[in-house]
Amino acid sequence: MTDPLLVLCALGPEAWALRGGDWSGAAGGPAVLARTGMGRRAAGRKAAALLDAGGYGALLVAGFGAALGPGVRPGEVIVADRVTDAEGGDHPLASAPALATALEEAGLRVHLGTHRTADRVVRGAERARLHAAGALAVDMEAAAVLAARARHAPDLPAAVLRVVVDTPERELIRPGTLPAGVRAWRALRSAVPALTAWHRQAVATPAQLTNPQPSTLPQEAS
Repeated sequence: MTDPLLVLCALGPEAWALRGGDWSGAAGGPAVLARTGMGRRAAGRKAAALLDAGGYGALLVAGFGAALGPGVRPGEVIVADRVTDAEGGDHPLASAPALATALEEAGLRVHLGTHRTADRVVRGAERARLHAAGALAVDMEAAAVLAARARHAPDLPAAVLRVVVDTPERELIRPGTLPAGVRAWRALRSAVPALTAWHRQAVATPAQLTNPQPSTLPQEAS
């Protein structure tokens, strides 16, 4: 039997976008959608509690993020093939190409590469330095979530994606300014069928792919 997909995001607008997507293809029953709050400490604590309880078929970190290099526009998606942090944490994600393909098939423009998790909003010269070191996107939660996975559910398939809100050419004035926003919000919502397709590919047998599933509207995790 396939267990449901666990989707973690940091902020209310991210959860709102994801909740409004088309979850009709979800395997294993309704996906479980949980907000972690901003930052590594909050995200790691929430992820650890959920993963310790178990019962999930795959883990996906999804939300908004910042592009580190030029040529990426708001509303485009950066899928992580690994996530790093300043302390040397390094979390490879083997199923990233499958997620990127599913998102492209859903009509989204996708970039594949390293994500960096930082403790603060990254701007200017620091953004350029991280890009020069090989990172394509920066967030404030993914490395902590993946560290919790390594401790509590190391065999759980996992993926990370960020829909770009700000870029080096147009940086946010403050962290709460999510509306470069409408475009990124719509892209995140439209990504949902690709998330369910990735989950099916990651965990399902051919028989499970063809069997009808029960109600697929996402649940809220407390």
